[in-house]
Amino acid sequence: MRNSRRSLPSSRGFTLVELMVVILIVAILAAIAVPSYSSQVRKSRRTEARTALLDAASREERFFSTNNKYTATSTDLGYSGNWPVNVGSNYYRITVTCSVATCPDYTVRAEAINGQDKDAACTALQVTSTGAQTSEGSATAAVCWN
Repeated sequence: MRNSRRSLPSSRGFTLVELMVVILIVAILAAIAVPSYSSQVRKSRRTEARTALLDAASREERFFSTNNKYTATSTDLGYSGNWPVNVGSNYYRITVTCSVATCPDYTVRAEAINGQDKDAACTALQVTSTGAQTSEGSATAAVCWN
């Protein structure tokens, strides 16, 4: 009688060392990619805040052209509710203030909220009626406004 057993093909899986090498490579890539991604997300949210600030400043200028003064009232500028107003994706809150009651000038300020406040580089952005762009945080205004 013949032996009717067929030989099974030898199957070879991954060894523990090979799996550990792959996990190490993935961990290194994640350690590089996650901080870079987080940084880009913070920068895009800052862009959203800058856009909202410049929009509020242009609304102030439109108000000035018809009323010969600026305003600190949010509804005069077309916003609903009172200051502060959350803008964009709710990562910044803007306010408009005047130096005196007659409002000869204004300052529009955007403060980081809802997780964006962990961005220590640019915790707040400001623009004034003279066009001066400033920031608060560990980074310079040039970094925060670019």
